[in-house]
Amino acid sequence: MLTISNLTYRIAGREILTSASVSVAAGHHAGLVGRNGAGKSTLLKIISGDLQADSGTIDVPKHWRIGRLEQEMKDQGRSLLSCVLAADSERTSLMAEAEHASDPHRIAEIHARLADIQAHSAEARAAEILAGLGFDAAAQQRPLSDFSGGWQMRVALAAQLFSAPDLMLLDEPTNHLDLEATLWLESYLKTYPGTILLVSHDRDLLNKVVNRIIHLNRGSMTLYTGGYDDFENMRRLRMEQDMAMAAKIDAQRKHMMAFVDRFRYKASKARQAQSRLKMIAKLQPISVIAEEKGVNISFPQPEALPPPLITLDRVSVGYEPGKPILRNLDLRLDPDDRIALLGANGNGKSTFVKLLAGRLAAMSGEVRKSSKIRVGYFAQHQTDELDLEATPVEIMGRAAPELLPDKRRAHLGRFGIGQDQALTRVRELSGGEKARLLLALMSRQSPNILLLDEPSNHLDIESRQALVEAINEFEGAVIVISHDPNLIELSADRLWLVKDGAVKPFDGDMEDYRRLIISERRERQRSERQVTQRKGALPEKAAAPKSAAAHGAAPAPKPKAAAQPPKKPAISPEKKKALAGAETAIAKLTQALDLIEGKLADPALYNNGGTAELATWQTKHAEVKKKLAEAEEKWLELSAG
Repeated sequence: MLTISNLTYRIAGREILTSASVSVAAGHHAGLVGRNGAGKSTLLKIISGDLQADSGTIDVPKHWRIGRLEQEMKDQGRSLLSCVLAADSERTSLMAEAEHASDPHRIAEIHARLADIQAHSAEARAAEILAGLGFDAAAQQRPLSDFSGGWQMRVALAAQLFSAPDLMLLDEPTNHLDLEATLWLESYLKTYPGTILLVSHDRDLLNKVVNRIIHLNRGSMTLYTGGYDDFENMRRLRMEQDMAMAAKIDAQRKHMMAFVDRFRYKASKARQAQSRLKMIAKLQPISVIAEEKGVNISFPQPEALPPPLITLDRVSVGYEPGKPILRNLDLRLDPDDRIALLGANGNGKSTFVKLLAGRLAAMSGEVRKSSKIRVGYFAQHQTDELDLEATPVEIMGRAAPELLPDKRRAHLGRFGIGQDQALTRVRELSGGEKARLLLALMSRQSPNILLLDEPSNHLDIESRQALVEAINEFEGAVIVISHDPNLIELSADRLWLVKDGAVKPFDGDMEDYRRLIISERRERQRSERQVTQRKGALPEKAAAPKSAAAHGAAPAPKPKAAAQPPKKPAISPEKKKALAGAETAIAKLTQALDLIEGKLADPALYNNGGTAELATWQTKHAEVKKKLAEAEEKWLELSAG
């Protein structure tokens, strides 16, 4: 069990955590939630040892390994697969020792331990994790230096997952992921047998991965059972109960005080009045949960324009001449469109949005736009381009010199940037405040269409909800790219899939897309298992002649030109039966694994707040997966014998 007792931490004299206490049982998945600046990331850093608390204790079982995300990957020349494999330091150390060990007893101990930690399947497990996070087989063999910072963070996440720590600390793990990788990570973490502390502003991820919520508010920590929706419901109920009780006590106090005021100086009632005063003094005040001030986001309403706003006629677009990323696009956008773009990173979602924004010219075809159209474009990496030494008021003045100072401040206020933040240097603003500043900048001219490329990356849950409400109130068109399924479900009424060089309507909702991703993933896994089985069987068979020659056996004679291929050695009936049994076991276990993964992918399993049924299915999943690996190993041994 992880136990945090009376933890206090200060930054520049300001208390972030104040005598905060909480416990998380082994195997529980807990989500850390709270406003930006509440201390979520700080708490993870204290647990990992990166920061020292001013007072209090953190108790973690001595045998637990703590896993945290590496902020900078070392040895850029290694392949991605090698980087991930190196994260299992015990396996790496044992394999290095095995190469030089001479003591037979120590060699036996090493190989026994390697078998215990399933070192033989390490490469396959690492490859599976990398594939889930968006790296195909070819990419896994490329050096780390070939990839940008965002993709390197995915590799760091893969390394953390592969190391399989007892306590996994995850701080916004989906920030660098697309929707497909986010769905894979959700599926992976749901069945993770260790303990997880997860900081995330992704409501959907919190609902489906965690079974406890730790709410950080005003320096304290409060533990709730269930996912994020359960937390919100329980917190709201608690607030209503406290407010009702406070109102009842206040009414009781007023009633008794009225009696005192009326009869305080009447001799016959003085004793009763004094008694009432004592009762009033004993009435304990109810500490009502303080409702934190909400974040405001509001897009200015655009001028009404007739449809269509934009028409694409056989358009192709890309970055290198003769190498279009998207081809033959025939689409139109109308003022009432609310469209979310689906598809893995690299398929062209951002390219499509840049085309609509006018940041990228068409290679061929025709793009027709309404003559009065104004486009608001939010790019996911724009936060890196802000002038860190300027204030929001100064930046808005440069972007919109035609606006009077009062109107600039009023427009910033639409996005929750008040007087204090408006006069603060951008360097000192939080990630969420910078994102809201960018939303204010892109909408300063009342655009007719909003193009939002990952607008929620740095927004907390309350700000994301405010963004959803602002999009729904906006009367123009919206195109959104997001890895947050909740944002897509609440703000988009149409889905377009960007895949294989095309942009086409997706016939279904987010649950249908989720099922499609899971189905494609299972198909890839089946194919990979079949390839692994074939690769595992062939080298053993090919090695037999080499082994015979090494022991002095005569080499096999070369076949004559017209000779028939040599007959395979006869397989004994017992071995045939064993092989058939192993194949049947693999088929049944694969079918069982598919059924269990289907059950674990069912949102209903996570919506009732209970954890007993979830734990049962997670245990079944681990058992069946282990049995399947053993059955495949047995099949390989029989095939090679």
